[in-house]
Amino acid sequence: MINRRNLVGAGVLGLGGAAAAFANPSTTPLAGTPAISRNRRKLNMVTTWPKGLPGLGEAAERVARRIMAETDGVIEVKVFAAGELVPAFECFDAVANGSADMYHGAEYYWTAKSTAYPFFTAVPFGMTAQEIMGWIDFGGGQELWDELSGQFGVKAFQAANSGHQMGGWFRKEINSLDDLVGLKMRIPGQGGDVLRALGGSSIAIPGGEIYQSLQTGAIDATEWVGPWNDYYLGFHREAPYYYGPGFHEPGSSLACGINRRVWDSFSPGEQAVVKAACESVNHTAVGEFTYQNAVHLDLLLREHNVQLRSFPPEVVSAMAEAAWDVRADSGKDGIEKRIYDSFEKSLKLMRGWSTISDGAYYAARDANK
Repeated sequence: MINRRNLVGAGVLGLGGAAAAFANPSTTPLAGTPAISRNRRKLNMVTTWPKGLPGLGEAAERVARRIMAETDGVIEVKVFAAGELVPAFECFDAVANGSADMYHGAEYYWTAKSTAYPFFTAVPFGMTAQEIMGWIDFGGGQELWDELSGQFGVKAFQAANSGHQMGGWFRKEINSLDDLVGLKMRIPGQGGDVLRALGGSSIAIPGGEIYQSLQTGAIDATEWVGPWNDYYLGFHREAPYYYGPGFHEPGSSLACGINRRVWDSFSPGEQAVVKAACESVNHTAVGEFTYQNAVHLDLLLREHNVQLRSFPPEVVSAMAEAAWDVRADSGKDGIEKRIYDSFEKSLKLMRGWSTISDGAYYAARDANK
């Protein structure tokens, strides 16, 4: 019987020494070493996540572990938290220029590179986790993503999804649109554009710096992820009002990006392993975040007196109106327009099914509990 892992190992050993050394000089074979160790690859993965963060940080570690396990350790991936090797917001450039091999992060952090990048994480009033997975995997999204990232020498895959996020932590209640005017909030991507359109100020801060910014008053509010990750970063100690739902991120896809020269140096078998590792972690994350968010929301409400709030209807309506304009403005020509058009077409198609399936079911379940 053919052993799949042996096939993968054979593919790895079949890589030319020159190609391996080109991708990573540290893999140059040493004379006299056993054949199985000569072509070992040691890759660095930089991330945008704080060290030890459950959920997001663990997703990056899982990708690394699964790649190592499925190649029997021939490809070794070392994960670095934000700031350990490069700052959080410099991960993309590090991988694009080859100073790091891989990154794990949120694509909307790279909006300065292209206004289309947020569509591969989350956009306000956009796709849920299931919908963005549908678009990327089956609706042409991956091909467009490859074209966009290929311009920068990167190959990217979905590699976690945090599901529906919360609207954020606020030091004061939001009772009307007037309460958003002048509000300083940590909120990236198109969500930040929506806040600015409504009179607020969006500030980009890596996850590891948010708590101190709340504590010092540098910001008045922050969004991050949801109850699970938010609990561990302690935002409830500085901002007691927890608003939801998060219309800015209804299903946030996180990515693993790979330097294109490194990707091209992999054998077809190795490429399949990396892709499968990302897919596995992506699907695991959806269930994990769904469960752990429920567990930690309960903890926040019962043990920490968090005040759970919903945004007033007038605020929701204004956010929605601004969101349509922000999304359209991000895709006016070129690859950005093609990504925007593809996203909107798939969203319109899937929204019809989501409304009569999940939407109708949730309403019926809640009405008959």
